[in-house]
Amino acid sequence: MPKPLVRIYTDYKSPYAFVANRRLFELEETHGVELEWLPYTLRVAEFMGTVEERTPHFWRKVRYAYMDARRYANAQGLVMKGPRRIYDAFYSSVGMLFAQRHGFFRPYHDTVFRKFWSHELEIDDLAAITDVIKSCGGSASEFEAYVNGPARAEHDRIIDEAEALGVFGVPTMVFNGELFWGGDRIDMLIERIERPETIEAALGSRHRKSV
Repeated sequence: MPKPLVRIYTDYKSPYAFVANRRLFELEETHGVELEWLPYTLRVAEFMGTVEERTPHFWRKVRYAYMDARRYANAQGLVMKGPRRIYDAFYSSVGMLFAQRHGFFRPYHDTVFRKFWSHELEIDDLAAITDVIKSCGGSASEFEAYVNGPARAEHDRIIDEAEALGVFGVPTMVFNGELFWGGDRIDMLIERIERPETIEAALGSRHRKSV
């Protein structure tokens, strides 16, 4: 019997995605769902504008957002240091796909998040991400071949599909076609999962796709 599927779009440079991880992974144990993790690599300038365009109101909002995320991080015993610059998370995002395909997603995922937010990892450095892949038991040569081969097209296709669903930020959870954005929507997601009719619908959808 297949498990109900929850798709999660995430980005390693999002503080709110970082602090939502623990509760999302717990759903596998507490609610018997299967989690599918996919990258939604945020294009910061696209939704925040250039640095020159940002107003004092914007910076007050940003400072509060990081303070708020740090509260959640501290409650979980996580280290969260503010980003040192704007990052392109492409290499870390396709590393996520590669790690899932080769059976070491969880150690890769946890390592990248932890090291990035403690200033131990540059997620836009191919060599640094390759080192994480190797530390998790993956092949450096296979990963680099993937990065230089089909990775970009696969990455962009996933983002296009996400945006067609209505995704605009992370973490976004998709269950039975319904979107839930942000860690503060996990309780609402759980409420949907616990409804018998939504479980039946989710399982029916997975069955139809597999036939």
